[in-house]
Amino acid sequence: MSPPTHDVVIVGAGIAGIVCAIELLDQGKRVLLLDRDQPDQIGGLARRSFGGMFAVDTPEQRRMGIRDNTALALADWQSFAEFDVEACWPQRWARAYVGQCTEHMYWWLRGKGIRFLPMPNWVERGQFTPGNSLPRFHMVWGTGKKLAETLIGHLQQHRNVGLLDLRFGQCVNGLLRDGERVTGCHGIDETSGRPFTAHAETTVVAAGGINGNLERVRNNWHSDWGTPPEILLNGSHRFADGTLHDAAAAAGAQITHLDKMWNYAAGVHHYAPSQPLAGLSLVPPRSALWLNWRGERIGPQPLVSGFDTRELVSQVCRQPRQYSWQLMNRRIALKELAVSGAEHNPSIRDESRLGLLRDLLFGNRWLVDTLIEKCIDVVVARTLPELVERMNALQGDDAVELATVEREVHQYDARVVQPERFQNDEQLRRIAFLRRYRGDRLRTCKRQPILDGKALPLIAIREFIISRKSLGGIQTDLASRALDAAGKPIDGLYAIGEAAGFGGGGVHGLRALEGTFLGGCVLTARAAAAALGGRNLLDH
Repeated sequence: MSPPTHDVVIVGAGIAGIVCAIELLDQGKRVLLLDRDQPDQIGGLARRSFGGMFAVDTPEQRRMGIRDNTALALADWQSFAEFDVEACWPQRWARAYVGQCTEHMYWWLRGKGIRFLPMPNWVERGQFTPGNSLPRFHMVWGTGKKLAETLIGHLQQHRNVGLLDLRFGQCVNGLLRDGERVTGCHGIDETSGRPFTAHAETTVVAAGGINGNLERVRNNWHSDWGTPPEILLNGSHRFADGTLHDAAAAAGAQITHLDKMWNYAAGVHHYAPSQPLAGLSLVPPRSALWLNWRGERIGPQPLVSGFDTRELVSQVCRQPRQYSWQLMNRRIALKELAVSGAEHNPSIRDESRLGLLRDLLFGNRWLVDTLIEKCIDVVVARTLPELVERMNALQGDDAVELATVEREVHQYDARVVQPERFQNDEQLRRIAFLRRYRGDRLRTCKRQPILDGKALPLIAIREFIISRKSLGGIQTDLASRALDAAGKPIDGLYAIGEAAGFGGGGVHGLRALEGTFLGGCVLTARAAAAALGGRNLLDH
C-alpha cells in the first residue's frame, strides 16, 4: 500500500468541507480537499442560499425581547422531529446541537467576521405538531454568499495554507481500504479524464446528500407522501447524487433515514436552469389563495407558509394532480412574495441597508417583474376569467373551473372585509397571528382582498414540489465518525454536513426547525476536526 501523502482527505468543498479544512489547518495537519465542481463554485449550495442559521439565546434574540433557552428549544426540536424510537444518534445529535449551537456555531462564525440581521425570523411555528415556540432563524447579513466567501477567505489566507492541497474537477466514486480501515479515496479527474487515488490517514465525506438525484429521491420517497409527483423539480446541488453514500456503505457504514427529506411545496421552473428540471423555491405569500389543479382551495385547513413546510408538501401530494396554484394580486406579491436564496435577495446579499429598507417599504418590484417576465409558471391578467383562461392554457386543458375560482375568491374576500372580530377563516386567523411579530408584520399584508381594483393585476403561480435537502445519511457519533451496523466507528472514516444527515444520520427526524442545515454543517465539521485533534467538541 502507498504511504499516505496527506493526514486528511476531505471529499466536498461545501461549507462543511471548508470549515473542517480550516480547523484541521489550525492543527497543522496536511489536508487534501477535493471537489467535483469548478473553482468559482467552491462553497457549494450554501453560497447560493438564504443564509439562515438556527441559534438559541443570542444577542439578536435578547434585543428583540425574546427569552429563549436550550430546554425550550430542545422540546420544540423533539416535538417537530417525531423521532423514531430507535433513532439514538439523531436524538443525541439533536441534544448536542441545541445545547451547543450558539457557542460552537454562532459565536465561532461571529469570530470569523459573520454578522446577522438584527431581527430573527420566526419560521416553522408548527400547525398540527408544535414547532418553533420563538423566532430562532438568524439571517446572515450578506446571505449564504457572504458566509461562503468569508470562510473561503479564511481558508485561502490561512497561516498554514501551504499544508492545503485544493483540487477541483475531482469526481470521487469510491473509498480505498486496507482491511477494515479506510485509507483514502479514488475517482476520475474530470478535467483530464484520468483516474486518481488519494491516500490519507483519515477520510472525511462532505459530499452532500442524495436530493440532487431525482431518481434516488423518488426511490426513497416517504410513505406519508404516497407516490412521487409526475413533475418533481430539482433545487439541490447537481452533484449531490448519493455516490459517496454508496461508497461509505460499501465500506461498512450504516445509511439511515433516506426517506426523510426537506422538500418544498412551492417550486417553479428556473428561468435560467443549470441542470435538468432546475427549480426555484418560492417563499409563498401568506395572503394568497392556495388552490389545487381545479382551482379549489386546498383544505380543509387552508395552506399558509411559515408553520409546517412538510405539511404543505403532504397536502399537495394528496391531490390527484400533485401540483398547485397560488392566486394573488400585485400588491400581495410585492409585499409577500420571495424566492429563497442569495440571487433573488440582492439587497441582503449586497449588504445594502437602503435597498432592504426600500424593499420593505415598497416591495421587491425587481423580483416580481422578473418572475412575471421570465418564469413560465407565472400568469397575469386583469380579470378572473382572463386569468383562469391563461391558467388552463398553461396546464394544457380546461381543468381550472372559472365558477370554482370565482366562488373561492369571492368567499375569501367577503371574509377579509369583515371587521377583524368576525373574520372566521383559518387563513385570516393565522395571518393575524403572524402579524403580531414585527418581523412578519413587515412582510405580511393586513386584510388584503384578492379582487382589489387598486391592487391589480391578478397573478397566478403554478407550483410544484421541489427537491432540496436530505435529512438522512451516513450515521455518525458525536465525533462525526461513521458508524457500522453494530454502532461501532469505522476506522479512518468520518462524515459531516448533509452527507451525515447533518449529524447522526438524521438529526432532524421527520421535520426541521429551519436554519439548522448550515448550522449542522458547521457543527459536524468542527466536531470531526476536534476529534482528529484528540479532543471532544460536543458533550458525549
